[in-house]
Amino acid sequence: MVVRIIYTRHAESLWNPIGRYQGRLDPELSDRGHKQAERLAKALKKYNPVAIYSSPLKRTYMTAEYISKELNLPININEDIIEIDHGDWSGMLVKEVREKYPDMFHDWLYHPETVKFPNGESLYDVYERVKKFQEDMFKKHDGETIIAVSHTVPIRASFVSGLNLPLEKFWSFGCDNASYSILDFDHIRPILYKLNNTYFLEELFVPALDAL
Repeated sequence: MVVRIIYTRHAESLWNPIGRYQGRLDPELSDRGHKQAERLAKALKKYNPVAIYSSPLKRTYMTAEYISKELNLPININEDIIEIDHGDWSGMLVKEVREKYPDMFHDWLYHPETVKFPNGESLYDVYERVKKFQEDMFKKHDGETIIAVSHTVPIRASFVSGLNLPLEKFWSFGCDNASYSILDFDHIRPILYKLNNTYFLEELFVPALDAL
C-alpha cells in the first residue's frame, strides 16, 4: 500500500521577491509566477496523477488552475495543506522581523520546532495537519498518484512527517517556488523519490529565501 504524493509549491507570488511573510494573507501570482505555473503544469503531466489537491489561498489555487487545465482534472480544496499562520509576522518583511523579533527569528532558523508565532500557529500545528492529510490520502488513493499544491512550511513539514524524522530537521529540505517533490508514502518504507525539482523553469528560476 502506497500513495505517491507530488508536493508542489505555488509559483512566485507578488510578495516572494521582496521577502514579505505571507502566511494566511492572500497575494496573487506575479507575472513570472504565471509563467512558472504554466511550465510546472506541463512538467507534471508525465506522472499521470488522478487528483489535484490545493490549499485555498490564491497563490496556490492559481497555480493549481494551470495544472488542472493541463491535466484535465478538477481541483479539490484542502485546508490541511494551507500555509502556516504567521500571526503577527504576516505582512512583515524579513528585515523587519529580524529587527523586531531577533530571538524568535533566530529560533525559527535554527530551532523551528520551538517556535509558535504570536497570534498564529506553531510548526507542530502544521505538522499535525499535514500528517492528517497524508493519512487521508493513504486511505483514499492507495496505489495512485496525486498532486498537492501547497506552501513551503507545510511541504517541508510533510517530508518530516512522511519520513518519520524529528521536527528539528524541518529546514533540511529545499522548497523553491514552482518546484515539485515526490514522496512515496507508506508506513513501512516511505521514500522521498524526488526533491525540489525546478529544471523546467530554466531562466524563470529564482532561489527561495530560506527565512520564509
